[in-house]
Amino acid sequence: MKNIDDFFNEFIDSNCEELGPVRGSVRQEKAYQIKVQVAENHLYTSRSEPTCNSDEQKFANKIGNYTKGLPHNKYGEVNIPAYDALKKALNSGLARDFESIPLGSELKLTNPQAAYAYNLVGPDSHQLSIPAPPSVQTAWHASEMAELYWRALTRDIPFNDYSRNKLINEASKDLTKFSNFKGPKTSLGVTPKTIFRGDAKSDLTGPLVSQLLLTDIPYGNNTLKQRYRTTTKGDDHLTDYKEWLIVQNGHKPNKRNEYDRRYRYIRSSRDLAVWVHRDFSFQAFLNACLILLKYGNEAIDSNNPYLSSKTQVGFITFGAAHILDMVTRAARSALESAWYQKWLVHRRLRPEEYGGLVHNYLMGNTVAPIHEELLESKALQYSKETFGTYLLPIAYAEGCPTHPAYPAGHACIAGAGVTMLKAFFNEGFIIPEPVIPSSDGLSLNPYKSSPLTVSGELNKLASNIALGRDAAGVHWRTDSIEGIKLGEQVALNILKDYKETFNEQFSYFKITLYDGKTVTI
Repeated sequence: MKNIDDFFNEFIDSNCEELGPVRGSVRQEKAYQIKVQVAENHLYTSRSEPTCNSDEQKFANKIGNYTKGLPHNKYGEVNIPAYDALKKALNSGLARDFESIPLGSELKLTNPQAAYAYNLVGPDSHQLSIPAPPSVQTAWHASEMAELYWRALTRDIPFNDYSRNKLINEASKDLTKFSNFKGPKTSLGVTPKTIFRGDAKSDLTGPLVSQLLLTDIPYGNNTLKQRYRTTTKGDDHLTDYKEWLIVQNGHKPNKRNEYDRRYRYIRSSRDLAVWVHRDFSFQAFLNACLILLKYGNEAIDSNNPYLSSKTQVGFITFGAAHILDMVTRAARSALESAWYQKWLVHRRLRPEEYGGLVHNYLMGNTVAPIHEELLESKALQYSKETFGTYLLPIAYAEGCPTHPAYPAGHACIAGAGVTMLKAFFNEGFIIPEPVIPSSDGLSLNPYKSSPLTVSGELNKLASNIALGRDAAGVHWRTDSIEGIKLGEQVALNILKDYKETFNEQFSYFKITLYDGKTVTI
């Protein structure tokens, strides 16, 4: 016999009233239709065929391509059968072919099979394209390498001191002489106010470091000060040829980074390089989101449907949980697109590899297509006088990661992350109480010059995170700038996919891109 509780529960279960305009199997059908429509949109979007710089075909010894971790001869030239085995695995996609790649030592390649991964949201990683990077024999490439030598030589100079520093002024004049340097300039060429900055117009306004890397972060019931661990002055690596060759062949370095005892605000290229050494993938953009949320409704985009609601606030949609989720979910998709370009299309060499090529050429050990504009740069002379070789000084003891250079993964995440933030926040909102680090990085001072907007500081944040890897010597300028733009494409496509999933009366996302163009979704 049933007791009274069983009877009552049975009564409740049989009389449950499901509410909502679309319910049951109709809801399932609608969800299915949305997913099919999104898939069809991507299926019928034209795909641009990838373009390459043809260095892999031009140079039989593969001096224009990434080879770190494979076996090399004493001049740093890759073992060709090993390189061919890598290409075979990349072409087949078979796990057994990847397991058959001859490595130089214990260092393993970083996740090449990620280039084949599919994604259920956003564009397929193989759908998007980026321009071919410059060939190693061009003036454009030479200018990027000269910039990296200068970045290494000036790592410890505080950004605040650039205008009056002799070496920064000399670097500016030197880069101005290059016929195809594509970094930011004025009518006078490269100046201490433009050197090492990003390509966005807003990068030239205010301090070099974004406010979103300086101001306090509200973190749950805590507040985080943005003082970070950095390395000591002069902590540069891979300038000894034997050490350099050991690392190229996949061995662990014999030396380690030496860390400063004090935590500091980011005030120099070295500090920025160290920040992007151990950060997790979307860290900077998670932090930026938390900072922007603390400014309240004035910092929220005017198209947010809850700004005008009399009875509701956003949370899972158009609120903090929604924005944080979109920032983080764009990160992996951006990396997938980067890994496709890195491994399956370009296989561009890293700057430290090219530094070995320059060194062996100038020491008379090899013949190489080093452009004359680089050979005439004072950066080479100063680097040799300072470090004893023509190798590129790297900020990290282990050198670059074990995957190709182009595009930069940090840059792709940066482009995706800031695009998501622009979609949800008021780009014209003025950052209150801006700051600038002291030259020793131990304090923050008020910044009282030009107003700094959300859009401008997000662009600057993308540049900082991307070009911070250049400051370390592990990426080229084009890796960073084109990586940001690729990340933007990924984020825009994800936003398009999600636009039809909201119940709110929502008009559009309006976003100003890194290059200043405006798009509406």
